[in-house]
Amino acid sequence: MYFGLSEEQKSLEENINRFLVDNASLDVIKAVANGDIEKADEIHRGIIDLGLSGLVIPEEYGGLGLNMLFATVVSAALGSGTAPVPFAGSYIMAPLAINLAGDDAQKNMWLPKIAGGECVIGVGLSEYVGAREDAGIEFSNGKLSGRSLFLIDGKNADGYLLANKSGELFLLDSSNPGIEITELVTVDKTRVSVELVMENVEAEVLPGSNDKTVIEKVLDAGRLMIAADTVGAAQVMLNKSVAYSLERKQFGRLIGSFQAVKHMCAEMAAELEPCHSMIWHAAHCQDNVPEEARLMACQTKAHVSEVGKQVSKTATEVHGGMGFTDELGLHYWFKRIGLNRQLLGSPELIREEAGRLQGFDQ
Repeated sequence: MYFGLSEEQKSLEENINRFLVDNASLDVIKAVANGDIEKADEIHRGIIDLGLSGLVIPEEYGGLGLNMLFATVVSAALGSGTAPVPFAGSYIMAPLAINLAGDDAQKNMWLPKIAGGECVIGVGLSEYVGAREDAGIEFSNGKLSGRSLFLIDGKNADGYLLANKSGELFLLDSSNPGIEITELVTVDKTRVSVELVMENVEAEVLPGSNDKTVIEKVLDAGRLMIAADTVGAAQVMLNKSVAYSLERKQFGRLIGSFQAVKHMCAEMAAELEPCHSMIWHAAHCQDNVPEEARLMACQTKAHVSEVGKQVSKTATEVHGGMGFTDELGLHYWFKRIGLNRQLLGSPELIREEAGRLQGFDQ
């Protein structure tokens, strides 16, 4: 039996990589990081034209109806190009939640728009994953009030999907009065996280979200997408390190001929290579092995976060002083990996969750 990506998945990955090489070069990423909104919008329109906005949305609502393994392939490819576009929240977590827990009216209103690239949905699960003392949301009489932090894909979103502490999910239109949006400063300038403050804002409950398995599936999918993004970014940092070691000379020799540098590159490759299979298996479990899905999502996100941190650190060291320069641009991948490590739960928090799933807290 063959364990790996199918021809269709490889073709999709190649198409995305080709698109990013042509449209999201390092110079373009630098421009976006410095506030060039037009270039970011062009790249976003490009991934919509590739059909990525409707990837996991059922065909009856205008989507492609593909599985989580396809989504993982896409997320890794976007991470490899540090693509400054919404994906994990707007095009995976939000449609998954609406399809699982929304009523017919909510599905008919939101899913075709998301699939067609007509709207972006910001996703805020911070209160469920690990709320801060001064943050939280309350729902009463059809209205939301409170504060939600670190919304994924929340910048310029047309709507928001928010979770409360118990895991109930709420949908609201960004045009509703009573919403205050603040951009949060993070190390990753290719993506913007936002804070949402609401005061008596009209919102709808996703009626099926009273079943806790819904928020768990949405959270697992988000963690898997972020892990895949990290794997894609880390692979590029490894590739750049190997290429640089075969070009840079010191003391009249290529630094790649030095045993210490060889060991650094070999260690990165040995740590990172199994992560590709890990995210693929975790994605497979989401659709085919539900009894393992939660644990695999937790373990994958935690492990990949640690490996990504190590690879990003070692890759920068291989490049020496050049590794810290904006000219080389390695820091864009470094910072993306760093933010991914914290989104939807740090490795420490997720390992505690995995321990509880296995009964280690008893």
